Amino acid sequence: MTFPAFTLRAAEPRDVPAIVDLIGELAEFEHLSHLMQATPETLAPHLFGPRPAAEAWVAEMADGSVGAFALCFTNFSTFLAKPGLYLEDLYVRPQHRGGGIGQAMLRHLGRVANERGCGRFEWCVLDWNENAIRLYEKMGATVMPDWRLCRLSGDALKAFA
Repeated sequence: MTFPAFTLRAAEPRDVPAIVDLIGELAEFEHLSHLMQATPETLAPHLFGPRPAAEAWVAEMADGSVGAFALCFTNFSTFLAKPGLYLEDLYVRPQHRGGGIGQAMLRHLGRVANERGCGRFEWCVLDWNENAIRLYEKMGATVMPDWRLCRLSGDALKAFA
């Protein structure tokens, strides 16, 4: 199968609407559309405002469209006493899957983490996403079976605070 060429690059403010569209597609893929609140207006300040909380990369297709995105932020390992790069989300549009975009994006982010002196490059994967798990393991990642993600959000976070 032939896939169009793509270029990986840091996201720019002009990409925010496309990234939000991709986040919506990701929410639908993960059956979490009911949680989707991102809009270009709410996302842009966190990527390009005075104190960015995250950074993003896109795969720009040969036709100029955005076919995939990855959104990361810096975390920290107390055991290593080093920062880490945490991949919050990576999504490739279905029509562009199988062409190496996801793997290229992961390798690029691994290089970014290495260049920044990070001790780790981490992300989570849903337990039912077997295709992604196989890809990650094939690339050398360890799926951590003993760790569970804990989360407080929404009303639970407000009550806790």
